[in-house]
Amino acid sequence: MRKEDEERIAARLAKVMAMMCVRNTKLEDIHAGVVPVTKTGDYSDVVVLDANGRKIPWPEVSHIDDAQMRDLMKEIVNRLYTFHMRFDDPEFQARIDRWEAVAGKWDEPELKVSSAES
Repeated sequence: MRKEDEERIAARLAKVMAMMCVRNTKLEDIHAGVVPVTKTGDYSDVVVLDANGRKIPWPEVSHIDDAQMRDLMKEIVNRLYTFHMRFDDPEFQARIDRWEAVAGKWDEPELKVSSAES
């Protein structure tokens, strides 16, 4: 297989897997809600007032607790597993094709030196 074809297929799969296995998960619940207003652009001017009266700077606030992270990761792993196990199923392939129309509009992925890079 040509290198260009390999890269095109890998990019397609990465985007559709991100859409089907990560984007449409409990992550949407975390993303939902009211976004605070910031005048600095970096949220350094936003604080959260908790039930104990502490004013916590927005950049220091945890936006997901341990239970939510555990549930999110479990859902993502299950979806990735399902994606791999059902990839050859024609019905599942039709779902992949439908989601690819949306994910195909995303920016092209970039090759990272290590998987730990973000």
